[in-house]
Amino acid sequence: MRVSLKSGVVLGALTAVVAGPVFAQSASGSLRSAQAQNADLFARDRSVAVRERSRPEYEALGVRAGTFMVYPKVEWAAENNDNVFAVATGEESDVILRVRPDVAVESTWSRHAVAAYARASLDRYQDFDSEDSETWGVGASGRLDIVRGSAVNFGADFASLVEPRTSSNTPGFAAEPVEYEVGQAFLAASRTMGRVRLSGRGDVRTFDYNDVLSTTGTVIDQDDRDREIRSLTGRVDVALSPATALFAQVTGNDRDYDVASTPVFAARDSSGYEALAGVNFELGAVARGEIAAGYISQDYDDARFEDIDGFGARAQVEWFPTELTTFTATGSRTIEDAGIAGSNGYLSSSVGLRVDHELLRNLILTASVSRAVDEYEGIDREDTRMDASVSGTWLVNRNFGVNLAASRFEQESDGVAGGPDFTVNRLIASIVTQF
Repeated sequence: MRVSLKSGVVLGALTAVVAGPVFAQSASGSLRSAQAQNADLFARDRSVAVRERSRPEYEALGVRAGTFMVYPKVEWAAENNDNVFAVATGEESDVILRVRPDVAVESTWSRHAVAAYARASLDRYQDFDSEDSETWGVGASGRLDIVRGSAVNFGADFASLVEPRTSSNTPGFAAEPVEYEVGQAFLAASRTMGRVRLSGRGDVRTFDYNDVLSTTGTVIDQDDRDREIRSLTGRVDVALSPATALFAQVTGNDRDYDVASTPVFAARDSSGYEALAGVNFELGAVARGEIAAGYISQDYDDARFEDIDGFGARAQVEWFPTELTTFTATGSRTIEDAGIAGSNGYLSSSVGLRVDHELLRNLILTASVSRAVDEYEGIDREDTRMDASVSGTWLVNRNFGVNLAASRFEQESDGVAGGPDFTVNRLIASIVTQF
């Protein structure tokens, strides 16, 4: 199935969600009252997760600038990594010092909203300065409140990043990490009508990878990974009760690579879709979540690549055994682009579990574990990746916080074209200052 996404179609579809009779009737008090009741049919806010809970005595006051609030923050961290290059043998350890400045700006308007941010990360390795990096990102987002129950959201981001050594797509013989830029923008809209909520979203993302030198001094060309991804999502929710809604969601995408196919090279251009149906629910103040399953498919333009399709799923469920503890379970099965020669993409199946516990009002403990299996198309390779971590966050006061974390990452790669089997253990201590 070929899905073509054009910007005019995206804008037209999103405009249709909030257009129509809603504007002509917006002056009706009875309509506003009905929409307020209908909006509650989709609210899932009887419980507040530990990480989302407001703690006014420990929150930064910010700096007022007219009708905006400015929140500056700096994180100072030290990390011990026992396998810097993520290799199977000959592991090297190092200590990394990290500084992360961050500033966020938020509007304080009663209607509509605008927010923006700028952040950076400066990483310095004590022994292996080839791994030093400077990354940064900027972005802005906003919301237009049309009438109660209808809104338009928009945003854009740009970041200059470094691919981690643990990524399966990064070349294992690169002399230094791969640098890349990613830009993205979105436009979304939603409208509630009785027991029905319609929503749509259009996204555009671009990736631009920089070439990198190998350990032998030759250039590793990364141009074949540069691409633009356009996607359009439409969704319909139908409320069965104030605590349960069924929904259907379809997302189409186009993935266009900068490098075209040649007789000796197959480009990964493709189009595809994800069709899901599921339930969004809240069980009193005990649990809430969303579970969906369906079909995913990606068709590749070059006949040398096999199409990928199969079972698709996305899920997130939160359980609140007490007000002080939150369990969050996640799962997904999606089709991802591959950055490995000979492979067009892979089926990624992942599950995860995280628990947050408020030991004290200002002391949050967290533990998480996740497992992902990536099945590559076009080459004989399957990766199993495990990630486990524990952390503690101490909110000293509204200006200072301390965080300690330990994590373990494992990869097992099977098949003729399999990657390395490795383990990376990390210990991180950080101090956050905010105003």
